[in-house]
Amino acid sequence: MENKAPLVIDVVSDVVCPWCYLGKRRLERAIALVPATDIVVRWHPFQLDPTIPPGGLDRTEYMKAKFGDLSRVDAIHDRLIAFGKEEGVDYRFDAIKRAPNTLDAHRLVHWAPVDRQDALVEALFRANFTEGRDVGDPAVLAEIGSQHGLDREATLARLATDEDLGAIRGAIAEAQRIGVTGVPCFIVGGRYAVMGAEQPQVIASAIEKAASEAAA
Repeated sequence: MENKAPLVIDVVSDVVCPWCYLGKRRLERAIALVPATDIVVRWHPFQLDPTIPPGGLDRTEYMKAKFGDLSRVDAIHDRLIAFGKEEGVDYRFDAIKRAPNTLDAHRLVHWAPVDRQDALVEALFRANFTEGRDVGDPAVLAEIGSQHGLDREATLARLATDEDLGAIRGAIAEAQRIGVTGVPCFIVGGRYAVMGAEQPQVIASAIEKAASEAAA
């Protein structure tokens, strides 16, 4: 009997998007709800704010400029912290000191071995949201990459060049071209798009529909 190709879930995400971290957890739970389906997850880049300069910005000042009233930000954070506790995500927003440009973080994911990509994305989320590390800092990225199949010194050297910046910007532009305006976005089997950090049952339903149609 011919082996069926795995169902591909393409995730468009940004490593500084708190809803994307939550969405990753909910995707993992959704996949567990459909154990009979062979699934491959692929990560694709997006930038919530491409105008942030390469060195990043002070996060407090950035949030003030973006939202004005920081009490609005606190309310959003409180909601996310509550959701995070349900999904095993330890948000520590007070620890985050920088608002980074994420192009280099996306390059790191792009360079990772395919079988280490998911773990690297997890490590980047955790570094930003739990550990308060600057995921725009090449030294931080090279250290994280070294734990997920990449050579630290080689990564530092590559980050100092423009290698694959065009590819990352092109992938972001392609996501926008197909209608992705916010993240996370889960494109299931190339057939269904689930927008936002939906509940696992919603994502699982899309997986089941896509798998059923692919089988037919």
